[in-house]
Amino acid sequence: MDPSGSSSGSGVGSSIGLCLAALGTETDGSILSPSSVTNLVGIKPSVGLTSRSLVVPISQRQDKVGPMARTVRDAAYLLSIIAGKDEHDNYTLAQPFDTPPDYVAALNFSSFAGKRIGVPRNGITPTNSSGPILDAFEDTIATIKAAGAIIIDNANFSAFDEYLADAGKNLGNESIVLDADFVSDLPNLYLSQLTYNPNSVTSLADVSNFTHNFPPEDYPDRDTGVWDQALSLGYNNTDPRFWQAYQLTSYWGGEGGVTGALAQYNLDALILPTDYSPGLPAYAGLPVVTVPLGFYPPNASIVTDPSRGLIGVGPNIP
Repeated sequence: MDPSGSSSGSGVGSSIGLCLAALGTETDGSILSPSSVTNLVGIKPSVGLTSRSLVVPISQRQDKVGPMARTVRDAAYLLSIIAGKDEHDNYTLAQPFDTPPDYVAALNFSSFAGKRIGVPRNGITPTNSSGPILDAFEDTIATIKAAGAIIIDNANFSAFDEYLADAGKNLGNESIVLDADFVSDLPNLYLSQLTYNPNSVTSLADVSNFTHNFPPEDYPDRDTGVWDQALSLGYNNTDPRFWQAYQLTSYWGGEGGVTGALAQYNLDALILPTDYSPGLPAYAGLPVVTVPLGFYPPNASIVTDPSRGLIGVGPNIP
């Protein structure tokens, strides 16, 4: 079975009980997706709630560290421990509180009462295998409504079509943001802080070259295509072209996406199946919580990834 990624080890380790819980890192989907397919609770916090100091970076604007656990309570305990300010991650210094909230104390089923929960239907793009997911999602909406929530249907994202069109490009604006940030952030926020660097890798180009020439890295079967794309961009996050791309992604994720829908429909939260949830919040550095939704039915058709032979859809898979 495909454990998804990037935090696949954290997902599998927590799911089968090798640990009580684990930390995952996400830039766009890497806590949410492996949590979903390993039947875990995953909390992808707002950028700046948890420190990323000495975590290998992709983008300071989208990277987060969050808990992956078998229960909401375990995940909330872990989030309460790791949230807070860190002088080594200046994003955390913008937190509006000196002590983070008590997330465990907030676990109260009756807290749904009177809350306005929006369903952005235009953010759901069905596939051939999404039927069981969408059926379980409708059941979940009914459960939340029974808990006292006010469901606002079609609380849609105003700029979703623009976002979707850009995401389908070979080099969309998110790719520009992540590539340019990666070229800058890997050396500045990680490699330069290493106290031991025996191969003297000080840039993304150095790391790529090392990967190509160090046999245990298993190149080219494990390739460097994403790094090659970032290096071929030809500029880093000090370039005006980066800033233009970042303004667009911030708009699509925020005013044209999540925060815009929250404001327009006077909502407390939005809900989506996890498969459709990572992108827009990632663009704007916003939080998402995923909880187990159910399983594919026993008669589900098996869908296999041809590149690695891993099963993504099949009977009883979360």
